[in-house]
Amino acid sequence: MKILITGTAGFIGSHLALRLLERGDEVVGLDNINDYYDQRVKYGRLAMAGINEEAIAYNTPITSSKYPNYSFIRLDLEDKPNLMNLFEQEKFDAVCNLAAQAGVRYSITNPDAYISSNIVGFINILEACRHNGVNNLCYASSSSVYGLNEELPFSVHHNVDHPISLYAASKKTNELMAHTYSHLYGIATTGLRFFTVYGPWGRPDMALFLFTKAAIAGKPIDVFNYGNMQRDFTYIDDIVEGITRVIDHPAKANAAWTGKQPEPGSSSAPYKIYNIGNNNPVQLLEYIGAIEQALGKNIEKNLLPLQAGDVPATYADVQDLVEDLDYKPETTVQEGINKFIEWYKSFFAAGKRESEVAKIPFCY
Repeated sequence: MKILITGTAGFIGSHLALRLLERGDEVVGLDNINDYYDQRVKYGRLAMAGINEEAIAYNTPITSSKYPNYSFIRLDLEDKPNLMNLFEQEKFDAVCNLAAQAGVRYSITNPDAYISSNIVGFINILEACRHNGVNNLCYASSSSVYGLNEELPFSVHHNVDHPISLYAASKKTNELMAHTYSHLYGIATTGLRFFTVYGPWGRPDMALFLFTKAAIAGKPIDVFNYGNMQRDFTYIDDIVEGITRVIDHPAKANAAWTGKQPEPGSSSAPYKIYNIGNNNPVQLLEYIGAIEQALGKNIEKNLLPLQAGDVPATYADVQDLVEDLDYKPETTVQEGINKFIEWYKSFFAAGKRESEVAKIPFCY
């Protein structure tokens, strides 16, 4: 297939691009390479796939030096004319939209960024699919949509009408927009609610990155909700495997769906929502303990209250993904953290890039 992946300078998008390239797909990567966090990490991810930083220019496609079936274009999703031109020229078989403004706490202080990227950008993707015959779209949602819901494990069959951050609201909005286009135009759309993804090349604003950085520097870490957080930490390889299966199996209409008893995770249109997580919540202090074991040192902890916009626990019910696509996450937290620590030490060898990592919001 020829597949557009947006957000290929990002954590999940960069790994997904490599997986699809290695199995023989033709991939076009898109990213605006914004400065929400250290761009050195973003350019490093692109370099993995043979994209030369010095050759990157806005709205100018370049071809990978490692993969002849991979091209990259720097472009904003909000740039509708150029986005439409890209779709018209490339004739994609499928689109995976992973580009978005991320971060729960950042959305509290910078709400406009989420409307521009996550709402305006997403409607442009939907319109581009509609007008160019793309009938297979998967896109990133988030576990944050569960908001005030306290029923665990979180299920796609639960109501998610009470978000507690604008980031979460923007992702719930994406799901509603996607359903509308599935209903009106028959576009198969699949939303993936990610649960705390981690691993090599992870985001510098995520807990694992920040904890590791502080521990190596001998500094204390901030641990919110006094360490009583629970997260369904999911290793990047397991996430990519799930996305790949979704791309290969576009959403279908649920023949049993009825408006008298509407089921939230599917529809009479070709629309589907999946949780994609590890199905095994881990307490934050246990997660930190795995980091300490990987580093061979103790980490000093500042225990702090719950922060605005955070939920105390996440736990993914992935039964629908298991039944439909035989999805089985396999990586333990200790295995995943060990791989991340190995990557981190290599990437920041001898402090070559450590000084370049800017101060960024703490979130997970």
